[in-house]
Amino acid sequence: MRDDATLVKLLDTLDEGQKRWLVGREAMLLGHGGIKHMCEVSGLSKPTVLKGVKELRSKQALRTAEGRIRQVGGGRKTLEERDPQLTQLLRQIMDETTAGDPMSLLRWTSKSTYQIRDELRRRGHSVSEDTVQRRLKEMDYTLQANLKTKEGNAPPERDEQFRYINRLAQEYVAGSQPVISVDAKKRERVGAFKNAGRQWRPKGQPLEVNVYDFPHLGMGTATLYGAFDEQMNQGMVNVGVSHDTSEYAVESIRQWWRRVGRRQYPRARRLLICADGGGSNGSRNRAWKYFLQQLSNESGLEITVCHYPPGTSKWNKIEHRMFSFISLNWQGQPLVSYETVIQLISATTTRTGLKIRARLDKRTYATGIEIADQEMEKLNLRLHEKNPQWNYSLSPSKSKSPKK
Repeated sequence: MRDDATLVKLLDTLDEGQKRWLVGREAMLLGHGGIKHMCEVSGLSKPTVLKGVKELRSKQALRTAEGRIRQVGGGRKTLEERDPQLTQLLRQIMDETTAGDPMSLLRWTSKSTYQIRDELRRRGHSVSEDTVQRRLKEMDYTLQANLKTKEGNAPPERDEQFRYINRLAQEYVAGSQPVISVDAKKRERVGAFKNAGRQWRPKGQPLEVNVYDFPHLGMGTATLYGAFDEQMNQGMVNVGVSHDTSEYAVESIRQWWRRVGRRQYPRARRLLICADGGGSNGSRNRAWKYFLQQLSNESGLEITVCHYPPGTSKWNKIEHRMFSFISLNWQGQPLVSYETVIQLISATTTRTGLKIRARLDKRTYATGIEIADQEMEKLNLRLHEKNPQWNYSLSPSKSKSPKK
């Protein structure tokens, strides 16, 4: 007879049938009290040890020709065999957000495996959350996030407008004239607030930020308006402390021209701006056109604006060529000060050579400015024949506005 330690090690190498036969044999050799002792040593239950002893005494065939441990049909029945309606009911529950019972507890909730389990139990089917998860995977369900694809009803001129913008941009590039994409990024809270994302830091030393996001705990908000030049793969971000107004948007473009544009394009006579159709640079925004006229007068440039059709802002190049990389660069980094915002933007680069400048704009921009009809009539505005609601040009007026 083996010692107990050797026996336990041997049991780890055997299947369930071999274990009960070996333990049963040792129990028979020990005699009185052997079954109890072997149950304590092996961890097997008393019925299992007794079954092994019975099989040995009856000299029952321990394996079939196929090497099976159990007889055909032995073991616990599958869930599908025990509850054939479960799969159909589970599929029905997963469809109930659109076509099921309006009184279902799951219709207006997030369907987790625990909630699905509770709903199945409410309907008389006893399952665990692990079983629900396994069956969902077998039914080709996976955990998925929302996917932004719906753009609403596209205007009939959408494709035509994109072709027009592309053709016009190629014309400007061929003539060494600047083409920029502009847009405003969402406002960022400045202070010791949590910023989404993670960054590498020494283990157990995360950056500590405020528990609450109350505005009075920070320094204010940063309003970002950018201009991106695809030809040069360069951009500039004007970081404001006030509101995102049309005056602020045009001032951001003015700063790009003064600090970057006129040096890159010393012979420029025209400027093409590609912008979204709404917001501070909206196609129907009178103040946007009014302040652009002032910029045209100051710079001597003919400024042409082409707006992207409604619902297509994701095609604006500044979004995926500049702003996306700024967000990646400062993820997990609290924007504790305006200086931090400026430095993080300026440090953003890519393997393709993207360079970004940033400046702090401390001016206060008033909201609700209304441009009178008389002022609009003074604009040197020319609507294009192609989609005039989205395409127009502003040329310098004879009476130029004073430079700022």
